[in-house]
Amino acid sequence: MSSATFGLFERPEHGMGRSFALSAIVHLALVAVLVLGVRWQVRAPDTVEVDLVEAPPPPPPAPVVEPPKPVPAPKVEPPPPQVKKPDIAIQEKPKPKPKPKPEPKAKPKDDPELQKRMREQLAQEQRQLDQQRAEHELRDLIAKQQAEAARQAAAAQAKALNEYIARIQAKVKSNWILPQAIQGNPEAIFLVVQLPTGEVLSTRLVRSSGNPAYDAAVERAILKSSPLPLPAARELFARELKLTFRPHDR
Repeated sequence: MSSATFGLFERPEHGMGRSFALSAIVHLALVAVLVLGVRWQVRAPDTVEVDLVEAPPPPPPAPVVEPPKPVPAPKVEPPPPQVKKPDIAIQEKPKPKPKPKPEPKAKPKDDPELQKRMREQLAQEQRQLDQQRAEHELRDLIAKQQAEAARQAAAAQAKALNEYIARIQAKVKSNWILPQAIQGNPEAIFLVVQLPTGEVLSTRLVRSSGNPAYDAAVERAILKSSPLPLPAARELFARELKLTFRPHDR
């Protein structure tokens, strides 16, 4: 057999292989579809569970809203009738007339008699003022003199009283016997009651010196000095005398 003949037989074999493979694939696909279809028909249907829930109550009916009532329009009262004022001509008030200027008074004529009386009256008033001033000055002078006289009398009386007290103190000191070793200048005050004749009735220690021996010595000297000296002026005498004694006073 020639090569040409061999070549013609090879080509048909190669085409038949592809056809066979394609035919096999189609048959396999058909078998697979048939198998799946039968299994789908034979499988029992899946059970479906359904929960029965009570239906919710119906919503409440919407409230009925009444349409707003129309507001009545405010009554408009007619304006009051205008009363026309009568046309009256306004009369201007007459301007006040200027007051007449007062006429200057006529100067009185010089009256010698009147001037004389006026001068006498002025002179009398001046004399009264001078007299009142003099009386006032005199009263002031008298008051000053009386005050000075009273001051002098009081000073003289105080001086006489001091001299009277000093005479009593001197007599008492002449009669006392003081204790020894007195420190400082102690002060003792006694209230002495006496008769108009100067005789001592009683003594009382008003303020102690702090040294009982000194106080006792002074009291003994007062009693020993009775009767006490009398004042030069009788009006200076006093029934009660407050006497102060210090050992180193002169």
